[in-house]
Amino acid sequence: MKVVYFSLTGQTRKFVKKLNMDLLELDPANPFIDMEEPFIIVTPTYDGEVSDLLNDFLETGRNKDLFKGIAGGGNLNFGKLFIFTAKDIAEAYQVPLLHQFEFQGTDEDARKLKKAVKDLGFEQHSER
Repeated sequence: MKVVYFSLTGQTRKFVKKLNMDLLELDPANPFIDMEEPFIIVTPTYDGEVSDLLNDFLETGRNKDLFKGIAGGGNLNFGKLFIFTAKDIAEAYQVPLLHQFEFQGTDEDARKLKKAVKDLGFEQHSER
């Protein structure tokens, strides 16, 4: 299972590196990557630009069919807007919200997300 992520401030990047899984960082200049294997997305919470980037990625090739779940990071001070990007994408593409974490997450957050991926029934590959 590949982990696709986007990181503006570096917090999400720090979190996904704790997963020790196969990672793909989306480049805002070219999100049109055609995936060939199942993946999850880990996303920060930001304005519509992140949702637009993820939508562009998900609408490329067969990506939406290979999309198996999403996790979101953010700041609990956002209140009701905490992880809204992940919630919106999960609802729009009918995939499970696998985990939510604050800032760069903890080792426990990484363990919980890895378990959620395992519970989906997919192999976890080490980062290459």
